[in-house]
Amino acid sequence: MNAESDSTSKRQGPTPDSILHTGSEGEFAAEDLVLASGRDITPENLAWAERRMAERGRASLDELLP
Repeated sequence: MNAESDSTSKRQGPTPDSILHTGSEGEFAAEDLVLASGRDITPENLAWAERRMAERGRASLDELLP
């Protein structure tokens, strides 16, 4: 563990916004979209994710995450 992990694991109360990471603020791949949807990584699900990413772009992941 590093120092940040030690300090965040001992914290009481809600997690600060600066530590939370949700949504598609960074790059993501079809595998990420499949996993975020709760599906297994299969060729069919990867094809679904690639189609969804082509149609909706970043919104395809934002719609699945809080």
